Amino acid sequence: MTAKLALGTYRCRAIPEAAARAAASGTHWIDTAPNYAAGHAQNLLAPALAAHPDLRVATKSGYFTAATGAEAVNAGVLTGDQARSGHSLAPDYVRWQIARNRNQLGRDRLDLVLLHNPERAHPGDRPALHRAIRDAFAALEEAVAAGHATGYGIATWSALEEEMITVGELLTLAAEAAGGHRHHLAALQMPVSLVMMTPIAQALHGRGPLPAAADAGLRVMASAPLHGGELPSMVDQDLAGLIRPGLTPAQACVLAVASCPGVTDVLVAASSAPHWKEAAQAVAQPCLTTAQLREITDVLASP
Repeated sequence: MTAKLALGTYRCRAIPEAAARAAASGTHWIDTAPNYAAGHAQNLLAPALAAHPDLRVATKSGYFTAATGAEAVNAGVLTGDQARSGHSLAPDYVRWQIARNRNQLGRDRLDLVLLHNPERAHPGDRPALHRAIRDAFAALEEAVAAGHATGYGIATWSALEEEMITVGELLTLAAEAAGGHRHHLAALQMPVSLVMMTPIAQALHGRGPLPAAADAGLRVMASAPLHGGELPSMVDQDLAGLIRPGLTPAQACVLAVASCPGVTDVLVAASSAPHWKEAAQAVAQPCLTTAQLREITDVLASP
């Protein structure tokens, strides 16, 4: 089954208009973060969320702007040194940021709160990283218990691909954070594309984070399917035709990601109506088969 299209607001240049367009098209998810759009993304999303109560939102805790860092210092949840780093998984900060996210988005309950690039917290130190994630998960479990969030997860660029942490370890940490009760780890967000195609190649052999997430029933949001907009210029029409005749290079790239086993949502930062329509037409295509995906990855991997 082809994954669903979701709006990603990182690099989205017209967030209110893009959110309204996505909601009107029947999209169920919008992804954002408190540091996107120079710290304004969540406020810009609020009107669309108010107009479409069924629209689900995934937001984050981790990165913050300098202005937000100063607010956090004034609130006593970060020290000056922590604020200067621009990133924190400290439980007090996570609790504070959840409240701030709820206020900016105009939602009493957040659908998903993702720890934003947790690998930034302790680069190269797996035990310290795992402890930090577990402690942040405990704060997120508190938010779920209080009715302030429905579920949580991580949004990572490299932690899963570089095996700084595995899906199995995340599940173990979530179980520890829940203290013996049912945990609420619900989602992963990671880059999946024809540039960053290790997760695709692994999934085609039943290995890696995507099959593990699927087995655990976790939502997987594929970020950067067009690799920051660079990928369509790297894919010629011959390769696009190999993926699916008649598609544009951008559509072919999106369809390949949407067809990857384990991916449930593809995040596209489509600022204009034509770009959104183009992406929507791609995910409406029949899913590529495993054999087709293997042929594509083999072609791309060849010298």
